[in-house]
Amino acid sequence: MTSSKLRLGVAGLGRAFTLMLPTLANDTRIQLVAATDPQPFACAQFERDFGIACDPNFEALCANPKVQAIYIATPHQLHAAQVEMAAAHGKHVMVEKPMALTLDECTRMIEATARAGVVLMVGHSHSFNAPILKAHQLIQSGAFGRVRMIHALNYTDFLYRPRRPEELDTRAGGGVIFSQAAHQIDIVRLLGGGCVNSVMAHTGAWDAARPTEGAYSALLGFEGGAFASMSYNGYGHFDSDRWMDGIGELGQTKNWAEHGIARKRLMNASTASDEATLKASRNYGAAQWSGSLALPPNAQHQHFGPIIVSCDHADLRPTPQGVWIDGNFDVKLDALEPPPLPRSEVIDELYNAIVHSKPVLHSGIWARATTAVSLAILNSAQSGQIQIPTHQMPPAY
Repeated sequence: MTSSKLRLGVAGLGRAFTLMLPTLANDTRIQLVAATDPQPFACAQFERDFGIACDPNFEALCANPKVQAIYIATPHQLHAAQVEMAAAHGKHVMVEKPMALTLDECTRMIEATARAGVVLMVGHSHSFNAPILKAHQLIQSGAFGRVRMIHALNYTDFLYRPRRPEELDTRAGGGVIFSQAAHQIDIVRLLGGGCVNSVMAHTGAWDAARPTEGAYSALLGFEGGAFASMSYNGYGHFDSDRWMDGIGELGQTKNWAEHGIARKRLMNASTASDEATLKASRNYGAAQWSGSLALPPNAQHQHFGPIIVSCDHADLRPTPQGVWIDGNFDVKLDALEPPPLPRSEVIDELYNAIVHSKPVLHSGIWARATTAVSLAILNSAQSGQIQIPTHQMPPAY
């Protein structure tokens, strides 16, 4: 295939899409040609922004001859069936994390895309971030010896952002394990060698009004002897962006005056229906939508909280500015230029896979292994026993 714009259709114009919107609108390798969403206001906004009327449903999007690849940014429980349908129509797929809610669903997705001969990529996850990829390259170089230990943590207000009812139901893919651990697991697997052979975990569900996991701590063992500790707290008190030079997850300078704003918004929602309406009111094209197609000013690289990788000869710390290397005798920053386009690494991988037939790092097989670790965290917390996750694999490169 000759180099050309990748003709992309979008399924789901919600939160995940809005986070990718500046990238999709400004990356010259992408041409948005179609979309579908059940909300009329979202479709109306898409038509205003791109001059394209939405397709009436997902099947129509799959059948649209203009569409070369589909970005699936729908609720978690829809991913498996939609990937299968897209593949059956010969469309390449980028599906949002989590890939799916069960390993059987993941396998169905992998098999469907393999049969159709189309690309399956899972993302965005924060293991796409340039500083994480740079740390992976430094590890792969061998200059610092073997990875011995990884520590990753993140404290956010995730659980108090407005949610639909299923987002507070673990069985439907709600809570921090499916939505947030996928980021952290992807990162530590990439940096630790990929193959997790043991998981011991605890989870916290501390608010009866929001009956799902809002926190976890997990200890992961890797083939080869490395281990990783991961902690996440989404209960909205301490904000670990304070330990990331005041840079937020999306690369923006944090406004500390907004501390507690998520909880304050929820005070206006007394029922689950009120909360779902509150969430919808801020979505793409809704009454309180305040986003744009413009690139964010002065953004640094995105991140998912503090991470330290201990190797034989140095500790590596990815940050929004690059990778800090604390060696035997000196400390230096392996700096990265600020990103001209947020999440361009996602388009790098997708475009190169489809247009240039390059291997996919964040493949379905890779994401299934991450899902297996997510499920192992839940199972370990419930059973109090060490779990051995299946379907593990090393990074493709």
